[in-house]
Amino acid sequence: MDAASVSLLREVLAGSGWVERTRELGLALRATRSPGGLLVVGSPDEEPWHVTAHLDDEARLSGLPQLAPTLVRWAPPLNAPSHLRIGLDRLRDARRGETLFVVTERQAPVPLLERVDDARRTGATILALDGGDPELESLAHDAIAVPGEGAPLSFDGAQHLVSAAAGETRRLGLRERLARLADRISGPRVND
Repeated sequence: MDAASVSLLREVLAGSGWVERTRELGLALRATRSPGGLLVVGSPDEEPWHVTAHLDDEARLSGLPQLAPTLVRWAPPLNAPSHLRIGLDRLRDARRGETLFVVTERQAPVPLLERVDDARRTGATILALDGGDPELESLAHDAIAVPGEGAPLSFDGAQHLVSAAAGETRRLGLRERLARLADRISGPRVND
């Protein structure tokens, strides 16, 4: 999805709360302090290649090196390039100033939840984009649940909005910040 398509999607979703929530989560990704400290992981059957690639693009295009993601894989092949051989052990080493971004449309398996909990205990910020997983969301500092059928936003669309928001460089005015805070308190309106 290109920038024009993201812009169109934002227009379609204006007033629903989704644009604000995805922007908020995207901006939270920027709190990562250093390149390589944004860890992106999914479930064993859903490695988040798509959002990882978009975050890498956003890091490069926006000049925000802390957005350069590290894809964490469940079973990386030993002959893969070094940046594609990072396994779940990396989560054990997560520290304060790093962000663990869990992207999975399905329920997170128990081994992932355990590793997320460990990363949280060592000070990493936990963010999640999921399909409505209460256990994962209870571990996350911030999370967006994208319901399946009938939702105005697809899981794929949410990934595009979050990654695009992460790379935004404009400063928000007081009115926009207050509107965002009000939307966060009330949450997305799924029935609009």
